[in-house]
Amino acid sequence: MTFATCDLCDANEDKLATGEIAVLPPVFKAFGAVEKFSGQVSTLKLFEDNGMVRTILDAPGNGRVLVIDGGGSLRCALLGGNLGVLAQKNGWAGVIVHGCIRDVAEINACQIGVRALAVMPVRSIKRGGGEHDVRVSIEGVAINAGDWIYADIDGVLVSPQALD
Repeated sequence: MTFATCDLCDANEDKLATGEIAVLPPVFKAFGAVEKFSGQVSTLKLFEDNGMVRTILDAPGNGRVLVIDGGGSLRCALLGGNLGVLAQKNGWAGVIVHGCIRDVAEINACQIGVRALAVMPVRSIKRGGGEHDVRVSIEGVAINAGDWIYADIDGVLVSPQALD
């Protein structure tokens, strides 16, 4: 990948000013073996229940990025090593978790990019609740299924269309 989020911001200052393109606040930590990733978005909205995460990551990712709105909960992890391996195996480019992850060493060995608020060793419940491919709001930024994510060491951009 040849993009840099700084360059994308510079080239799209007008769209940033109007809110057409947004940047997630700098609250996310980087994990996974892939430092830079981008792709079309699939969303999940759930709370302290990661049963649906496995269902989604078990499907072909086709280079997409899964954005999980976990409500910012810091009480349990929504993504662990087994799910990281599953995401890699099924061709997901990355996962952004508005919540926690665990099994950091395992996730860091996976050829995907991951962003999360924090690390928590406690696993979530697995009832399978949640909503898939709905509009979510992460730290005040609206993200829709089909949007595009661009993530690198400088930040995470959200755009309704692919950027050059």
